Amino acid sequence: MNQKILETLEFQKVKALFTPYLVTEQGQKELAELVPTDKADKIETAFLEMQEMQAIFVEEPHFSLGATKDITAIVKRLELESDLNIEEFLVLKRVLMVSHDLVDFYAELENVRLERLARLFENLVDFPALQGSLQAINDGGFVESFASENLARIRRNIQEKEHQVREILQDILKNKGDMLADQVVASRNGRNVLPVKNTYRNRISGVVHDISASGNTVYIEPRAVVNLNEEIASHKADERYEILRILEELSAMIRPQAREIANNAWIIGHLDLTSAKVRFLQDYRAVVPTLSKEQNVQLLNVRHPLVENAVANDLYFGDDLSALVITGPNTGGKTIMLKTLGLAQLMGQAGLPILAEKGSRIGLFRQVFADIGDEQSIEQSLSTFSSHMTNIVSILERVDEQSLVLFDELGAGTDPQEGAALAIAILEDLRLRGIKTMATTHYSELKAYGIETKGVQNASMEFDTNSLRPTYRFMQGVPGRSNAFEIARRLGLMDIIVREAEELTDTDNDVNRIIEQLEEQTLESRKRLEHIREVEQDNLKFNRVLKKLYHELHREKETELNKARLEAKEIVDMALVESDSILQTLHQKASLKPHEIIEAKKQLKQLAPEVVDLSKNKVLKQAKKKRQPRIGDAIIVTSYGQRGSLVKQLKDGRWEAQVGLIKMTLEEKEFDLVKVEKEETPKKKQVNVVKRASGRGPSARLDLRGKRYEEAMQELDEFIDQALLNNMAQVDIIHGIGTGVIREGVTKYLRRNKHIKEFGYAPQSAGGSGCTIVVFK
Repeated sequence: MNQKILETLEFQKVKALFTPYLVTEQGQKELAELVPTDKADKIETAFLEMQEMQAIFVEEPHFSLGATKDITAIVKRLELESDLNIEEFLVLKRVLMVSHDLVDFYAELENVRLERLARLFENLVDFPALQGSLQAINDGGFVESFASENLARIRRNIQEKEHQVREILQDILKNKGDMLADQVVASRNGRNVLPVKNTYRNRISGVVHDISASGNTVYIEPRAVVNLNEEIASHKADERYEILRILEELSAMIRPQAREIANNAWIIGHLDLTSAKVRFLQDYRAVVPTLSKEQNVQLLNVRHPLVENAVANDLYFGDDLSALVITGPNTGGKTIMLKTLGLAQLMGQAGLPILAEKGSRIGLFRQVFADIGDEQSIEQSLSTFSSHMTNIVSILERVDEQSLVLFDELGAGTDPQEGAALAIAILEDLRLRGIKTMATTHYSELKAYGIETKGVQNASMEFDTNSLRPTYRFMQGVPGRSNAFEIARRLGLMDIIVREAEELTDTDNDVNRIIEQLEEQTLESRKRLEHIREVEQDNLKFNRVLKKLYHELHREKETELNKARLEAKEIVDMALVESDSILQTLHQKASLKPHEIIEAKKQLKQLAPEVVDLSKNKVLKQAKKKRQPRIGDAIIVTSYGQRGSLVKQLKDGRWEAQVGLIKMTLEEKEFDLVKVEKEETPKKKQVNVVKRASGRGPSARLDLRGKRYEEAMQELDEFIDQALLNNMAQVDIIHGIGTGVIREGVTKYLRRNKHIKEFGYAPQSAGGSGCTIVVFK
């Protein structure tokens, strides 16, 4: 891109708007070197980086980089085998720290899909070993004593000698204070001295380092500390040498990684510049445009970045349009509109956001040329017209179909008729060559050219005749009016003079009426468009509110779920504590009575809270009414899980039940009826869990054959409990041989039960290893 257009459109001032957002010298350097390019891939990469950085800011609004300095010269010194000084190490240390922070940030970044920036983050190299070594130099530039054992030893020696010096001087201050001019230890030439009164100078032996201006005070270094100070000076020289050796060692350690560190610094600077672009975009309400390789320009509500409170305008420069001719009076904003188009193109092709709205599109031009402003040159004896024409000639020689040309006041500075003819000829030449051109002019002849010529369109800047002020609104497709007669009339010029002037220009009345109609239509279209945009903004706000409500609902849902999880965890934790307490009580008691065992089991079962309340289930209520309990019905006591039978019903509605050897009084809600199928053949004796040998008392035999393991263990537990309640001395458990799983489970259960005296397999004639005989204590 030619340098002249950058100066004409003040591109450097535009770049300066991004400087406050930069925190690294590398980013500032990259911004200073930034120029527009015609490489589409480079522009699209810059646009993609800004979009991805926007996504990062949405997920991490407080994302920022640490400030760093340029390390180009430092890397160069390392490559030349030079050793770095402390200030240079501090600069490198800062770069390494920022690199480390960015590596950690990228590792923890979630919910953001990156493509271009991912490659930058992944190319960052972390140097934890180097960072650790550079801790020897603190942020204040002091080399820590732990940098080397020798340095620590030297500094200990210095501290010891300085302590001895202070003690000697304090002793002199204490014992010979009357000989001193002041009770302080002074310093001269880097040595500790005492301010001695001149009359006593011979009473304290030592080296005289200075005499006060009045001559009354002599600064003497006592002989007792001279040798100590010499030793201190020697140690400090050793300290400086050791620090230089440490810096040399650190330089040698960093030198092999100099290129990678330099690449880190470049990535940090580039991320800083990309971040600055997005910060600018947010503050200036700018956008990342799309790139049209066919030079199809569409700028929506575009604004000039250097004009405060600039009016936003729409500008369309499609494929079918070769030239835009802007007509109208001075101070209407024609030149600003011309520069706005040029700057939007330069900013976009430099990979910067433009001050416009979403949906804006820039073209891809190899060069942008402009003839703007008064180019009059006294030195070259050129008039305004000659200077403009010289510049235009140069532009016409260099342009091609990949160029954008901007002309301000084309053909001005000479005879209006000749100037208009030249302007039309220049525009026609560029149109035939397929070169996009935007020009401003006062000549009314160009209005007809814009109407009659294909590929050329008129445009103008709106003027408010009521306030006699320009509105700076760009009206594309509508040629401009000078409004001279209306302005003159409102300013007080006699009406007869204005009418006579209108009659003299009567030939243009039809054109002016057409222009007036077009202006009205344009204003109406703009009002409709603004209404549409207002509706669109309302829809966007409504959409944002809905999204916010949705996210709040989602968060509340998650909050309630988390509360439920925490409450469930508290219940589980409490149940675990209580169960541990119950089990500990069982463990402490060597022997328990049967009713104590059952009571403990009841407590354990109560630890699991009832989640579903079936008491209000209408279907179950109706089924329960159909099946009323009767005397002799088999039941299960819900609180104990034990079987029994109903003996009689009491007057208060409660039932007396027989549960093993125990009789108890129960309400209907405390037991469940058990449906018992009538036995038709002797083969179906194994339907019940506990078989009865006769009509009296509980069964002393349990058959577990054909059961699943979990079911068998549960029935075994209930069977043993019932046997204990009935004070049985011995029971038989039939488990069969099979795979041996149930047999092994029975053995483990019996071995753990403290109420079992002994157990063993039955005799061969009574089942052998398929049956276990259990004897209770």
